[in-house]
Amino acid sequence: MDRPTSTPAALVLGATLGIGLAIAGWFVGQGLFAARATERFVTVRGLSEREVAADLAIWPIVFNATGDDLGRVQSDLEEAASTIAAFLEERGFEAGEMTRSSPRITDFNAQGFGRDNGPRHRYSAEATLTLRTARVPAVRDAIAASGELVRRGVSLIRSYEFSTEYLFTALDSVKPEMIAEATRDARHAAQQFAEDSGSRVGSIRRATQGYFSIESRDAFSPEFKTIRVVTTVEFFLADD
Repeated sequence: MDRPTSTPAALVLGATLGIGLAIAGWFVGQGLFAARATERFVTVRGLSEREVAADLAIWPIVFNATGDDLGRVQSDLEEAASTIAAFLEERGFEAGEMTRSSPRITDFNAQGFGRDNGPRHRYSAEATLTLRTARVPAVRDAIAASGELVRRGVSLIRSYEFSTEYLFTALDSVKPEMIAEATRDARHAAQQFAEDSGSRVGSIRRATQGYFSIESRDAFSPEFKTIRVVTTVEFFLADD
């Protein structure tokens, strides 16, 4: 014969299970709510931009000499290099700021040219004296006065291979401040979004530093540079 089931015990067991399931459901619900809260964020970009003066100038001065006697051509090239160096020293530049390249010599006869169908002279020698200095404004002045070299007998060449460069080398000195400025700009954009959506901006979820670009301000003043950086920031959003 089966024993009778105890009704009170069954009721207690059922109630216990029900309470346990309710508590478990509450914790699950709270977990899902927290998970959804962590998914509420906005992605914005912040910009920092500033103008700086170049702190390094590189001026390659290309010149040549021609003739039918190679030794004489080399002597003329050396004399032109000395004239250029003197011109620069007169303007306060130091010998340590100048470097000279090896000459590039072209023998037109060896290339199959003759007297009737070739250049006037057999040999052409080309060299470069490069000035590398932090005195950027002085370089601009010297370039403007470079016609004096022609007057002194230097045959200057306009080279498309070598061009004057103006560089800004102190990027590390402005990086931290610009990154902070870009982050503030991003937060401002996030706050505007939050106001429109009835939320407020929380902490940073993720941030990515952009690439720093350095470009000439314009084609006519390459000695001034524009630095830009764009950061991408994700901010958590919370209800007001």
